[in-house]
Amino acid sequence: MTEEQISKENKKIAREYKELLRISYRALTDEDKVLIRKAFEVAVDAHKEQRRKSGEAYIFHPIEVAKIVASEIGLDATSIAAALLHDVVEDTVFTLQDMEDMFGKVVAKIVEGLTKISDLEHDKDVSLQAENFRKMLLTLNDDIRVIIIKIADRLHNMQTMDSMREDKQVKIASETLYIYAPLAHRIGLYNIKTELEDLSLKYTEPEMYKDILTKIKDSKEEQDLYIKDFSKVISDTLDKENIDYDIKGRPKSIYSIRKKILKQNVSFDEIYDKFAIRIIYKGKPEEEKFLAWKIYSIVTDHFRPNPIRLRDWISSPKTTGYEALHITVMGPKGRWVEVQIRSERMNEIAEKGYAAHYKYKHGAKQEDENLEQWLNKLQEALENSEGNAVDFVKEFKLNLYSKEIFVFTPKGDLKSLPKGSSPLDFAFSIHTEVGLKTRGAKVNGKLVPLSHTLKSGDQVEIITSENTKPNNNWLDYATTARAKSKIKNALKDEHKDLAEDGKAILQRKLRSLKVPYSPQTINELVKFFKLKTSLDLFYRVGIGTIDNIALKEYNASRSNALVSFFKSKMRKPSVPEGVNKEEITTNYDLLVFGKEEDKLEYKLANCCNPIPGDSVFGFVTVNDGINVHKKECPNAIQLQSNYAYRIMTAKWVDSTQQEFRAIIKLTGLDDLGLVSQITKEISNNLNVDMRNISFDSHDSVFQGKITVIVKNKTILKKLMTRLKKINGIDKVTRE
Repeated sequence: MTEEQISKENKKIAREYKELLRISYRALTDEDKVLIRKAFEVAVDAHKEQRRKSGEAYIFHPIEVAKIVASEIGLDATSIAAALLHDVVEDTVFTLQDMEDMFGKVVAKIVEGLTKISDLEHDKDVSLQAENFRKMLLTLNDDIRVIIIKIADRLHNMQTMDSMREDKQVKIASETLYIYAPLAHRIGLYNIKTELEDLSLKYTEPEMYKDILTKIKDSKEEQDLYIKDFSKVISDTLDKENIDYDIKGRPKSIYSIRKKILKQNVSFDEIYDKFAIRIIYKGKPEEEKFLAWKIYSIVTDHFRPNPIRLRDWISSPKTTGYEALHITVMGPKGRWVEVQIRSERMNEIAEKGYAAHYKYKHGAKQEDENLEQWLNKLQEALENSEGNAVDFVKEFKLNLYSKEIFVFTPKGDLKSLPKGSSPLDFAFSIHTEVGLKTRGAKVNGKLVPLSHTLKSGDQVEIITSENTKPNNNWLDYATTARAKSKIKNALKDEHKDLAEDGKAILQRKLRSLKVPYSPQTINELVKFFKLKTSLDLFYRVGIGTIDNIALKEYNASRSNALVSFFKSKMRKPSVPEGVNKEEITTNYDLLVFGKEEDKLEYKLANCCNPIPGDSVFGFVTVNDGINVHKKECPNAIQLQSNYAYRIMTAKWVDSTQQEFRAIIKLTGLDDLGLVSQITKEISNNLNVDMRNISFDSHDSVFQGKITVIVKNKTILKKLMTRLKKINGIDKVTRE
């Protein structure tokens, strides 16, 4: 570069910096300006040798990100400084320690959250991208600003992707649609979310994007005229009422129009609500609600409303903090049009999200309930942070975009839950202990199963019992990340308790077989039973899957001393990898169908090739039996929408941990209180779950059938032996 070009570039950098200070949404103190200046100088120095793909100096990128953070999102000076420094540690010689020494712990912590994981131990099961998402999402617990700066960083990258390779553009755009747009939506940054979605579409479906964009531009004039006609009708009445207002048109985003085209299978011209009308009014906080309904009344006096399209988010704001009144009315020219009624404060919160909450807090100490609420919700979605990063991101994403329903507690308090929630989700949203002790639920005064889907307006009462414990089926009923993670943790703890009991049982059984209890014996047993960890072994002994007969088989295999002697001389005994891991593993080796978890003949579908452990469903074909498809199979939507009656629920289970149902037949002499004795015996046995019971008495002789769910045959045999001992029972057999 020539001297003149360098001088020009430096002047431009200085101009951009001044612009950054000027457009800040928040008022900056002198102290704030000193911090931002220092961060700017360090960033300029750190990136001085770097250039972007487009050829411009790299420093323009952090400045642009800082401008988005300062103006569009409206964060504080700390965030602006962190945005300027967000790539310094990742791309230059500066370290996190340098950041802490120069800017203090808070800035250093945010910069650390923004620094990508560049190298992971090479493992074929690990997705670097998913690990990076997980690292970024987990910083929510430390500082929400990390996510917000990351969204701003992504927005600027999306705005300047033209000089990148096509495959890279598609990759970054897909990633943006998958996680960053939902995140921006959840944080309440609607403008940024819309821009991210539209820019993603520009690269993932360029033809569709250009086509819709052109049509929107062509219909702009018609839209402006329509808004003028609409305003003309209501402005006189609004003026008479002395309301200070502004009427604007808001075109629907390219992405949302494309979604409508695909979902409703219509053309661009057939979509009637390509834009919404927004009425923004000024009013004191205490008058806001009254004025909103006053404007609603004026609009509906002139235009007929659609009663089922009224959305009142002023009385019950969304968990993102969004407040507004939405109505759909029959506007001029006989067209349905959406009208959004918001105060200036509501409008600012809708556009700035997080930052505007702080501006409108009354008194420094007053907590903003909505902000706290959704921060807590995001953190709940992160609770189950162990395990596979890809699953974690999938689970988190599910909780981001879910629509809300509002249900009532027995005392009339309002609770917001994701659409599709069950009574279990409600119970865990009240308190973890309530969730874990849930025995049943009443919805609107009627008993319902735990799998029942709640609807807005339901009043939900949870029935608890100290003796209740979560079981694996609960994972099928729960939909929220919070409930699922709590159930998984409770099941893990229960399995570990059973494993502890199993360890003691195994020591006793080995002693009676005169086999030494030692690490070597445990390793041999783990290998013999084809397990992965010692905890797997103890757990299976605890639930009775590995019983005396199985242990005697193992003993017989090791008792040939001569063979064992030569084997040990020839090679060192290998220790199974991960044998001492503190976990109980699951080996998905059995596919079961329907509520009763039946074992049926099936074929794996060739279109998606499901493997054990995948989320699957069964499809009953005409000539080919049951075909098993992945839930995300390309054909799944078509099969489920056209042939819902042929779909069967299915899931992979571990046969060694699988509970099974058995029917016990009883005969004997009828006696007062006999049924009570039988049920007492069954309920005292903690590993047995009674599902069905029927008794028939004839001439003082009774016959009975009891359906029970047990973990294995050993437990069933023990139960049958104990039932035989009850006075009056003659025969106990299994059907």
